[in-house]
Amino acid sequence: MFLDVVDLRNFYGGPLGGLVRKMLRAKLAEMWPKVGGDRVLGIGYATPLLRPFIGRAERVIGFMPARQGVVNWPWEGPSATALIDETALPLPDSSVDRVLLVHTLEMADDPSEVLREIWRVMAPGGRLICVVPNRIGLWARLETTPFGYGLPFSQGQLDSLLKTTLFSPIDWRGALYMLPSSRPFAIRMAGALERFGARTWPTLAGVLVVEATKQLYQGLPARSGNRLRAAPIFRPALIRVAEDEAPELGHGRPT
Repeated sequence: MFLDVVDLRNFYGGPLGGLVRKMLRAKLAEMWPKVGGDRVLGIGYATPLLRPFIGRAERVIGFMPARQGVVNWPWEGPSATALIDETALPLPDSSVDRVLLVHTLEMADDPSEVLREIWRVMAPGGRLICVVPNRIGLWARLETTPFGYGLPFSQGQLDSLLKTTLFSPIDWRGALYMLPSSRPFAIRMAGALERFGARTWPTLAGVLVVEATKQLYQGLPARSGNRLRAAPIFRPALIRVAEDEAPELGHGRPT
C-alpha cells in the first residue's frame, strides 16, 4: 500500500520533513558526487532529494506509482514527473544510469518485481540507491512519518533482496538518528543527535541507504507473469506544488 502523495508532500513541507530532506541530500551528495552526463531517475516519492542533480545530470525525471499519485515537479519549469506502474516502467532497456528509490520498496506488493524492472531499464555499470526504513530503528516503529508505514527491512533482508535481483551492494550507510518528532526541542537537537547517533549506534539508524550496481554476468532476472502485457494508461490529475524548492527560494509555497 502506497501512501497518498498529498500526505508525503505535507510531510516534506513541514519542519521535520525539511530536516529529513537536508540529511538525506547530504548522504546522496557523498555517494553520488559526480553525475555529469548521467540520466537520473527517481522512483516513488524521490523529488525532495532530486533537486541537487538538476543542471548537473544530463536529465532528471521522477516516476510516481499510480497508487500513490503524482505532483508537478519542478515547479519552475515543464514537469519532469509521470504516473507509472512501478513494475512496468515506460522506458526501453538500458536507458538510465542512476536510479533513486524512496518510499517504494517498503510499500510495494512485490519488491523483487520492482527491482527486476529497474534492472531492465538500467544501463550497464548503472548505480541504484535504495532508501528504506530500518527494521530495528525507531522511525519504523512510529506512524508520525512516512517511514513508519509499509514493511521495513533489516540490512540482511535488503542485502538478500538486492542480490536475488542481480544487484551487488557496494556501500551501506545509515541516516535519521534524530527523533521522529516535530516538537521544537526535537528539531533543535536534531543535528547533534544525528552526529552522535552516527558515531555511537550506527546500527540504529532510522533508514538504511544502500548503493548497488547492476550485475551483468548472470543474464536478465526472471519475471513472473506475462512479460508482454500492455502497460496501463493513466490520466493523472497533477497537483501544482513545489514540495521542496519554494521555501528555499522565498516563494512561500508548500515545501
